[in-house]
Amino acid sequence: MTHYNSSNKFEYNPEPMKNVLSALIILILLLSCIDAHRLKAQNIPSSSRSEEAIERVMPALKNELDEAGLKWGQEVFIRIFKKERQLELWVKQTGSASFQLFKTYKICSIGNAPLGPKLEEGDGLVPEGFYFFRPIDLNPWSDFHLSFNIGFPNKYDRDHGRTGSAIMVHGRCVSAGCFAMTNSRIEEIYALVDAAFHGGQDFIRVHVFPFRMTDSNMHRYRSHRWIDFWQNLKEGYDYFENSQNRPPNTVVTDGRYVFQ
Repeated sequence: MTHYNSSNKFEYNPEPMKNVLSALIILILLLSCIDAHRLKAQNIPSSSRSEEAIERVMPALKNELDEAGLKWGQEVFIRIFKKERQLELWVKQTGSASFQLFKTYKICSIGNAPLGPKLEEGDGLVPEGFYFFRPIDLNPWSDFHLSFNIGFPNKYDRDHGRTGSAIMVHGRCVSAGCFAMTNSRIEEIYALVDAAFHGGQDFIRVHVFPFRMTDSNMHRYRSHRWIDFWQNLKEGYDYFENSQNRPPNTVVTDGRYVFQ
């Protein structure tokens, strides 16, 4: 903008134009975020089966979340304990980096019973370790009602020559090497996972342990063939337990899990 000064000369004032440009930049950034969110939502697999299941369980889950002080669409985190046959679903607290335990689900079937990691394709065992999955790993058309792939093998597994594929959390309560739930339980888990992805979560961590890694349990299995491996898993277990329920970032260095 221009105005006259006391000597009747034109004088340019850039401030209003700067404000307009700043507002335009902010608007463009907001529109970009909206478009990115829409694109992400479009890349989340869906089927009539998953949509019907989510619509069916969503009202009750929202009420339970509200009662727990949690929100629909917040980030989620999953822990699995093989011996106890339990799947914990944690939800991120609003305005915090900490997660709160929302529900513990009983696992129907977990493949062959022996504790220890999955070693090779077809051994009937389920993995132990630190995994994650993305929207692309959801399967709303699954032969086992609804399912998602936990991400086995990860880098640790590959570094140790472990093989296998399609390790899922799924429904129908039968398993030959996956984590099988009842259909009603997988519908709730799937709905919360789907809501978290639609809420903007890029990936969901799944930590799988042979058992609850308390000091007493570690002492009980101190002579087990996998005790060294389990000691490494316990480092990640303890990190979460001692950091106000914040899942660690996990990397693999020199054949070991390292937690950051």
